[in-house]
Amino acid sequence: MKKQAFNPYLPGWEYIPDGEPHVFGGRVYVYGSHDRFNGGGFCMNDYVTWSAPVDDLSDWRYEGVIYKKTDDPSYNGRGSMYAPDVCLAPDGRYYLYYAFNPGITRKSWAIRCAVADSPAGPFKYHGEVDLYPYSKEYLPFDPAVYVEDGRVWLYYGSGMFFPVLGVSKSNVKGGAVVELDPKDMLTVISGPVQTMPANGQLGGHSFFEASSMRKIDGRYYFVYSSAIGHELCYAVGNLPAGPFTYGGTLVSNGDIGLRDAHNGPKTAANYTGNTHGGMLSVGGKNYIFYHRQTNRNCFSRQGCAEEVFIQPNGSIKQVEMTSCGLNGGPLEGRGVYEARIACNLTSRKGGRFHSKPLGKNRAGCHPYFTQSGGDRNGNGDQYIANFCNGAMAGFKYFDIKGLKRIGVTVCGKAEGVMQVKCEPFGATVAEIEIHPSADERTFYGDYKGDDGVKALYFTFLGKGKIKKFINIVLE
Repeated sequence: MKKQAFNPYLPGWEYIPDGEPHVFGGRVYVYGSHDRFNGGGFCMNDYVTWSAPVDDLSDWRYEGVIYKKTDDPSYNGRGSMYAPDVCLAPDGRYYLYYAFNPGITRKSWAIRCAVADSPAGPFKYHGEVDLYPYSKEYLPFDPAVYVEDGRVWLYYGSGMFFPVLGVSKSNVKGGAVVELDPKDMLTVISGPVQTMPANGQLGGHSFFEASSMRKIDGRYYFVYSSAIGHELCYAVGNLPAGPFTYGGTLVSNGDIGLRDAHNGPKTAANYTGNTHGGMLSVGGKNYIFYHRQTNRNCFSRQGCAEEVFIQPNGSIKQVEMTSCGLNGGPLEGRGVYEARIACNLTSRKGGRFHSKPLGKNRAGCHPYFTQSGGDRNGNGDQYIANFCNGAMAGFKYFDIKGLKRIGVTVCGKAEGVMQVKCEPFGATVAEIEIHPSADERTFYGDYKGDDGVKALYFTFLGKGKIKKFINIVLE
């Protein structure tokens, strides 16, 4: 690769959650929702896409705006375009499916479609998939599309219910799949068939939203976000429409379930929130795309990815969040790394699930990822803010060889020491004295650990707050 690859894999000023990666014409294209930095709701911006060569997942290129809210004829100045998906249809064109809700009734929810001659768009409105009256049981939400041998399947659904609209929880069945007519890519010719159930089944891992479909090694993998919220689960079938058998958790954006100590949002390895993504097979490897939360809320989410390892029997073990997901291995144990690539972030009081914004008056000791300036300012200065006593940021992994000292670039009124460990509660391998500084300043401490592939956890102990935790430096 031209350079190393990190998580999040796009620039610090880009907020694309719900990532669905696809290979078209030798490039990986990622389609997702488009959050607004410091926005007041989900998916407030127009759709954009980024792409990278299949042999270099560090080299992402901005393809621009591919579809605007105003391109939808029902847009009336309100509503958002939620998580989309794209396919190459039998007619050789690219179809983008998206959920849109410009009204306040359940019937106003719809899955619409746009079409383009290129995977980078621009897409032009094509029509609406007629899913009513099925939408009473399967909400037209979070569409995914899969094409094989000239046939087209559309996946959708949600565990949400709306008592104010007269829809009870018992009416919400979960996820569904229909087959579409490839002649128009809109007409339902069979279904709906349930993919996975909602309403608390599967030991809490029941379907909530975020349908996604991939075929890998002859098996059909249905990926979805569970009712727990912070995790992507998978189920396996022998046909595109199932039936599907629950397999387990692929990834949690708090590493919940990987260790006994991480058994919920408060004790998680990272601040948690909803997540959504799809699988990618490229270069002989498989990855799961997902997203993390930033800026103390659930409305400014960023895409991440991790390599997954499929066993001969088709099962997949849960993978951990890392700072080097698409890198193909650990990061070099030398150099300057942005603090924004921390894959674990907690306070001395633990974490929380971001179901709604955490206002400044409630921020307390909670650190968070943020940036200067407004949305899409492109200055790439994302950093960790509010890093106070007991806050911990973890980076995984580095290939350490002959490391002499470790530094942190910070500013703020903090006075204390930054302890560096290779395990969250392991032995200290470096201590860095931190002093108040209005300007950005790098403080250093000697490294006393061993060589090898290591995680590095930075914990601040002291008074005041580090206003900006900007970089870590390995020398």
